[in-house]
Amino acid sequence: MDTDGLREVDGIEITVLIDNKTDSLSTTPANFTSEWSNLRKAGMEQLSGSCQCCANHGLALIVKAWIGEESKTILFDAGPVEFAVEYNGTRLGAKFGEIDGIMLSHGHWDHAGGLPMALDLIMQQNNNQEVPVYLHPGMFRQRALPLPGEDLLPIKEIPNPEDIKAKNGKPVITDKPMNVLNDMFFVSGEIDRVTPYKVGFPGHMRRSEDGKEWEPDPLIMDERYLAVNIKNKGPVIFSACSHAGIVNVMHAARKDFGNIPFHSLIGGYHLSGANEKIIDQTVEDFAQFDIDLILPGHCTGWRATNALEKKFGEKVVPIAVGMQIDM
Repeated sequence: MDTDGLREVDGIEITVLIDNKTDSLSTTPANFTSEWSNLRKAGMEQLSGSCQCCANHGLALIVKAWIGEESKTILFDAGPVEFAVEYNGTRLGAKFGEIDGIMLSHGHWDHAGGLPMALDLIMQQNNNQEVPVYLHPGMFRQRALPLPGEDLLPIKEIPNPEDIKAKNGKPVITDKPMNVLNDMFFVSGEIDRVTPYKVGFPGHMRRSEDGKEWEPDPLIMDERYLAVNIKNKGPVIFSACSHAGIVNVMHAARKDFGNIPFHSLIGGYHLSGANEKIIDQTVEDFAQFDIDLILPGHCTGWRATNALEKKFGEKVVPIAVGMQIDM
């Protein structure tokens, strides 16, 4: 298996630094802490709008894993914009200096736009010590989206390896799977497309190799997932946007980890917009994976979240900005 050598960790702590929504009122399980409670722990003396985090279209998760006294922390994606990283991180008292590495799930602005600020904050708190940044070689070409009745809308390019080096990040560029940070985390390889109903992102384009033309890029093959395996619980799978199809992500994880139940699946499932037509098939396919906790966020969409909750009940807990999850 690709995960050979991955160590089982004793536990993990997930901080939702950036997500599309804010929600401190909905009930959650005992191991979930809401944004308001986390703001209070970080020093908030009275509740006000200026104290709260900012919801933004994107995703950034700070994931700390430990084995005994040993711990490692990874930043999984960096959200859409530098402002959100600093604004939310400051209010939550995020310990950027403890971040040992960064993984970008794929080359879209809503997951990479905040990377320069994240690196700045890490360097300010860790005495300017270089950190690895795990990247796919295909994520740096500019992308574009079609607008109904209009021309292509170019998407802002993400920071390139030279930009990252200038911020004292160390680019680790490969499309191969690997264990990282003392073998506590697993960065997947490319995700095979095996479900017949998930056919990619129609109309998605990228620049050609020479940068002169646009070419079709519906599969977005640079997208990968992150995982950590918790002792006596099982793997936790982090899928930031699931352009590959969230069921394909789970099939890839099953191939990587073997036929063992997943403890949790967290991130964006990309079942909003045009993908709403595959919600029913996707929800039905979830059942085969026996997931303890289904934690949708970012681009999942309210219709898919509602369908998942109807099918799986209390196993479904939508994430929100500022939330902390202990496993």
